[in-house]
Amino acid sequence: MAAQVQRMSRLMVKTLRDDPADAETLSHKLLVRAGYVRRNAAGIWSWLPLGKKVLENVTRVVREEMDAMGAQEVLLPAVLPKEPYEATGRWEEYGPELFRLKDRKGADYLLGPTHEEIFTLLVKDQCTSYKDLPVTLYQIQSKYRDEARPRSGILRSREFLMKDSYSFDTTDEGLVDSYGAHRETYIRIFDRLGLTYRIVSAISGAMGGSASEEFLAPAAAGEDTFVHCTACDYAANTEAVTYTVEAPAPQQHPAMEELDTPDTPTIESLAAHLGVPAAATLKNLLVKVDGEIVAVGVPGDREVDLGKLSDHLAPAEVELVTAEDFADRPDLVRGYVGPQGLEKVRYLADPRIAAGTAWITGANKDGAHVRHVVAGRDFEVDEYVDVVTVQDGDPCPKCGTGLKLDRAIEIGHIFQLGRKYADAFQLDVLGQNGKPTRVTMGSYGVGVSRAVAALAEQSADEKGLCWPAEIAPADVHVVAAGKALQIELALQAADALAEAGLRVLVDERPGVSPGVKFTDAELIGVPKILVAGRRAAEGVLELKDRRTGEREELPLAEAVARLRA
Repeated sequence: MAAQVQRMSRLMVKTLRDDPADAETLSHKLLVRAGYVRRNAAGIWSWLPLGKKVLENVTRVVREEMDAMGAQEVLLPAVLPKEPYEATGRWEEYGPELFRLKDRKGADYLLGPTHEEIFTLLVKDQCTSYKDLPVTLYQIQSKYRDEARPRSGILRSREFLMKDSYSFDTTDEGLVDSYGAHRETYIRIFDRLGLTYRIVSAISGAMGGSASEEFLAPAAAGEDTFVHCTACDYAANTEAVTYTVEAPAPQQHPAMEELDTPDTPTIESLAAHLGVPAAATLKNLLVKVDGEIVAVGVPGDREVDLGKLSDHLAPAEVELVTAEDFADRPDLVRGYVGPQGLEKVRYLADPRIAAGTAWITGANKDGAHVRHVVAGRDFEVDEYVDVVTVQDGDPCPKCGTGLKLDRAIEIGHIFQLGRKYADAFQLDVLGQNGKPTRVTMGSYGVGVSRAVAALAEQSADEKGLCWPAEIAPADVHVVAAGKALQIELALQAADALAEAGLRVLVDERPGVSPGVKFTDAELIGVPKILVAGRRAAEGVLELKDRRTGEREELPLAEAVARLRA
């Protein structure tokens, strides 16, 4: 069956020569300039004809591979009742990122960010026996997140397309098998899409559960930071990196000594004033945990990873203290806090602040610090927590080699949820022994619209987009580089290519210069460009590879055969 020919003269596409003023990332700039998407409001985007084709191609690949693994597709509502999310605690845990709304009767609803609760209730309704399991269900649906600062185009938006799937098993071993099947399916999906990606260890966060891995597409525009080892196969999201810190050798330290350190509220200013490395100082970050002030101590050359800290303290809400909080607690002196003598403040510390280690830290009064402050002698740590940010060169937890930091876009995430949601809704089936068996679950997501942005980031060059063949909006972009004769040959070539089963975009716009058409072809990024130009009278066209720039002149029949092969 012949494929469709899409004429540029009839296509709703308006390319731009200049980058949008608000565009920060390469994908944002190019997807707008090439006419794939248009902004409606902050974090809300429309997909135009070319963009919709690419989005549908990604969706098709995801659907084909999910079907191939035996998963069953359903479609659940996006507007969801409050009660299931209240039962699991996520109505509150999601915080301000959850879109909440009321109907005309005052009942609470939400726009679904993810559907664990609703799928659990569906299986509870439909599956009653171990004979009904295992089962894996999935949907490809718009999700919603009220981002505080939506940016980077479709990379960080308030509405996005996602594939979410859920496995239901009667045994832990079955969950491991379902998790492994999804992992292999994701590898096939991202390989087919042409993405470069890494599989890294991750944390489960608000999803709950135990084992968790992310699929990350390395890109400068990525909002995730991950580490990988150059000597072994270790790779992890920075929030999932943990270390075992060896206890220091016992030694004697002098008594605490107060130092006059005016105008040194920061680690940088203190280290410069005393002529010591930042690593010799103790940084104390104050946060509020469900309204209670908590101090977190880390070496001065480190930062507290608030994501790690929030995950460690979940479901409690963590926020930084404010000037008003300091005003209410005059014993806490901003920029000069030290753990010694702190009252009514819970003290958490990085494992490097081990008993017997000595530090320079705040004296709890303005313009003063104290040295020789020893953990275990001059202050006690209530709990040790691994919440520091990872730095380039930190030792690999697996082999000890220095780690490398990179930026990436999260394109997939897989979780072994266990029984968190099954417990909340008492999801049991009748087991082989005739007794109720609690079901165990997995949750698995692919960012479909994010994958489009990731591909744009990874495959674009200085001229524009350059799509992999599997997801490009067309197989061939035919360009008529001239007037009547060239347009006639271009349309003839487009029809012949369509008859051969190829998807064709043909630029036969009258009154548009060849230079503009060539620029648009490179910007739009179809992998093959076929030009009817100076040798049109001979029936010869120029075939160009968009990625490599390689060109060759071929008669029409040979060009069709080459492209069909």
